[in-house]
Amino acid sequence: MTRSTASEGLREAILAISRDLLNEGGPSSLSMREVARRAGCTHQAPYHHFRGREGILVALVEEGYRSLERALREARERSDGASPQDVTRAAGHAYLSCALANPGVFRIMFRSDMYDADAHPGLRQASLAARSQLRSLAHTAYGTDDPHAEVTLWAYIHGLATLVLDGPPALGSGQDAQCFARQSIESPFFIDGVTGA
Repeated sequence: MTRSTASEGLREAILAISRDLLNEGGPSSLSMREVARRAGCTHQAPYHHFRGREGILVALVEEGYRSLERALREARERSDGASPQDVTRAAGHAYLSCALANPGVFRIMFRSDMYDADAHPGLRQASLAARSQLRSLAHTAYGTDDPHAEVTLWAYIHGLATLVLDGPPALGSGQDAQCFARQSIESPFFIDGVTGA
């Protein structure tokens, strides 16, 4: 194994461990010391790849937005020519799947207090790319470029994902909440509310 391969392997391990820590205990559980301990490296080794905790968060959030952009783009491509209701369903399922795949990262993606997006052009670009896909889906579902259409669709699907991850106990938890959310996306209440059908 070359030195650069080993270095890249450590970088990926740091990101994987950080994802796990965010999933287990949220942002407060992510520390450079704990990452190093779990990675089995010196306390200074993570700093060779990231300036600090925010650097790790920025890398994970950028990765999260790229995953969201890819999922929304695939949903848009799959629903080309579909009804507004089917486009809305596709957007809802894609968004929810991203949130459930990486809940710890999803929880911090929209928290501007966790990182300075303006200081990280790659993160900002990834965020705008995801939003562009959402805008395209909203245009197809609503038939308009009105920014209120995009925000309405976004509020519906983001709100649903947030309820599944952090909602009240009355909603259920785990698989029950996920199943309920997927059924909600398929329900006429969700579809009619978003598309105005």
